Amino acid sequence: MDSQTKAEPMRVLVTGGSGLVGKAIEHVVKQEGGCLEGEQWTFLSSKEANLVDLQQTIAVFEKYRPTHVIHLAAKVGGLYLHMKENLHFLRDNLRINDNVLQTSHERGVTKVVSCLSSCIFPDKTTYPIDESMIHNGPPHNSNFGYSHAKRMIDIQNRGYFAQHGRRYTAVIPTNVYGPYDNFNFENGHVLSALMHKTYAAKKEGAPLQVWGSGTPRRQFIYSLDVARLFLWVLREYDEIDPIILSGESNMVCVGDQSMCVCVPYVTGPSSFFDTSKSDGQMKKTASNAKLRRYLPDFTFTPLSEGIKKTCDWFVNNYDIART
Repeated sequence: MDSQTKAEPMRVLVTGGSGLVGKAIEHVVKQEGGCLEGEQWTFLSSKEANLVDLQQTIAVFEKYRPTHVIHLAAKVGGLYLHMKENLHFLRDNLRINDNVLQTSHERGVTKVVSCLSSCIFPDKTTYPIDESMIHNGPPHNSNFGYSHAKRMIDIQNRGYFAQHGRRYTAVIPTNVYGPYDNFNFENGHVLSALMHKTYAAKKEGAPLQVWGSGTPRRQFIYSLDVARLFLWVLREYDEIDPIILSGESNMVCVGDQSMCVCVPYVTGPSSFFDTSKSDGQMKKTASNAKLRRYLPDFTFTPLSEGIKKTCDWFVNNYDIART
């Protein structure tokens, strides 16, 4: 740990604090003893500041004076929204990331941990993908704007270290799911959108329509697992190079997910696949070998258990869920 960390407890600013991962980190901090004595944790939402705007970003940093930042804030969406608005995803995320990283540097923030995404991986590559392969070719064309903006965080982190000695780093979680996700049919991520569709189909007595062929394969990680690993990265991980957060080496087919999502509802509806909809990237298998070298004994939440917990949360909190 550096001298600033030893001299005073951390003041941690979590951007995107009201989203899927931000809420999970808040749970770990407040409910699982993740906050050490004297630490101050602030979970920032877009209602308090629009981080696309530099002056609002600076004002937030002046208000909370963070020593450490977990940077989750982003313009995000599901596959089909990305396909429609690639330029908006590129421009807004470039602005957000540059505002947060440069303001962190100018305000002397000791460490920033940013959240990347597995969509940044090259579309044409060998598998499994590891951290050294991020820039080895263009990402999938369906979300190139968001992907390139996220990739640039890694480039900026290298630059801040090379030019200023800043220890800013990033994590790359595979597909995250859990409570407080975006469950919107069109704009949500695949698993959360499937949960909402299953819930609605059962309620209406209609068949479950799954967009795409059901053949793409994904790796999933429960949001609370991601949150616990974020705290480890913030406190212990000392590399500038990013680290992949993935709990499973095996891939899960979207078609299999649709069946798995039905299980918590006991009598899930019949389903069919709308093949007129895009599948997106067919697979993006990521290696967690680096993470396992650091944390060989970390226990991940099994997919079936995580889906059950997330479905229960969604049903019990339908009125406040993002739908």
